[in-house]
Amino acid sequence: MKKIIKKEKVQELIEKLKKENKKIVFTNGCFDILHVGHVRYLANSSKYGDVLIIGLNSDSSVKKLKGENRPINNENDRAEVLSALSFVDYIIIFEETTPEKLIEMIKPDIYTKGADYTINTLPEAKTVLKNGGKIEFINLVQGKSTTNIIKKTQNSQNC
Repeated sequence: MKKIIKKEKVQELIEKLKKENKKIVFTNGCFDILHVGHVRYLANSSKYGDVLIIGLNSDSSVKKLKGENRPINNENDRAEVLSALSFVDYIIIFEETTPEKLIEMIKPDIYTKGADYTINTLPEAKTVLKNGGKIEFINLVQGKSTTNIIKKTQNSQNC
């Protein structure tokens, strides 16, 4: 998939985009079971610039963040599903639990995150701001989450 970029190729991609004066939007997440909340969040994120790059947590980092039973879908499947969205330009899988290293490489013009975060609770905020980026918080769709989907399926199995 040409939207899925290896970490070694990030620098080359960013140099090309900056030469073309593209406004780069970056966001990140696990995006385990893609749902309407994810789709709306990413669609809204894409409106802040010319190119939307997603940092996708690797399987090992999802396990650290969400527990041993996650992810439900492996990183390659999650990346392929995200790449099918027309407003997603690039996906980069990263191993860490937070995307500071990727942000250092990309130096996005805009970094988006869900409105369940604030500048004070966002671990990567300092890295974004230090590199001249701006942070935009996107409202979440109430009740839509991978955790809720998993709970719902578990409850339906217990009936």
